[in-house]
Amino acid sequence: MSYEPPTPPANLPTEIVNTLNESEPEQLRDIGMYAEALAEHKEREARLEESADQEEVEERPDDLPDDVPAKATITIKEINNNRYYYWQWREGEQVKSKYKSPVNPDE
Repeated sequence: MSYEPPTPPANLPTEIVNTLNESEPEQLRDIGMYAEALAEHKEREARLEESADQEEVEERPDDLPDDVPAKATITIKEINNNRYYYWQWREGEQVKSKYKSPVNPDE
């Protein structure tokens, strides 16, 4: 009794099919687990990127300058006894700020 090898998906490049055909069963099982984990990782990354893009569009305040990211918050800084609003956000290890306006003393 002989068994036919499985037919590879038509969209797989020939070099991948050849490499798989030359692999040992244990390697093929490892490849299968890795391929599944990698596919899940890439799908998760795509979903996170998509949701971040949507949040930026949906939650961007009207007065937010183009060069300030949507994740920025407003902070108050006091300089020479005057109070000012600043946009503030983190880029890697650095905290970035951009002037917004003076604080209205009536607020």
